[in-house]
Amino acid sequence: MTYTIQITLDCADTHAQADWWAETLGWMVEPTDQTFIDDVLAKGWAQPDELIVHKGVRVWRDGAAICRPGEDRNKGRLRMLFQPVPEPKTVKNRCHLDINLDGDDKDELRARLESRGAQFLYQANQGPHVWYTMADPEGNEFCIG
Repeated sequence: MTYTIQITLDCADTHAQADWWAETLGWMVEPTDQTFIDDVLAKGWAQPDELIVHKGVRVWRDGAAICRPGEDRNKGRLRMLFQPVPEPKTVKNRCHLDINLDGDDKDELRARLESRGAQFLYQANQGPHVWYTMADPEGNEFCIG
């Protein structure tokens, strides 16, 4: 049997991180099903303080997710979940994302990402392949190349 995976990032501001990564990857923030929210509130399975309003829409306070546009949620779509944690990031990630640029210029992307709050950490290479290791606005490492 094969399995699908979801990538989960710990963070302080789940909705800001979801927005940042959605724009970075050209993905979309998963819409929140407002009818579902109404239903779970009415049944007492959730409380109003578990929600916030983000960009004019009720969303779950403790999490946000992004996915590629047009993928079917029931057929193994790629998804990133952002979950809140109380502690800040203090050491290097043991796992990180590699963003394949598919021909885009990594210097241009680096500049765009830095203008949006990313930090350039270092350049590395393996043979002729060169990449940049970056950190997102909350310090999570990722590579572009």
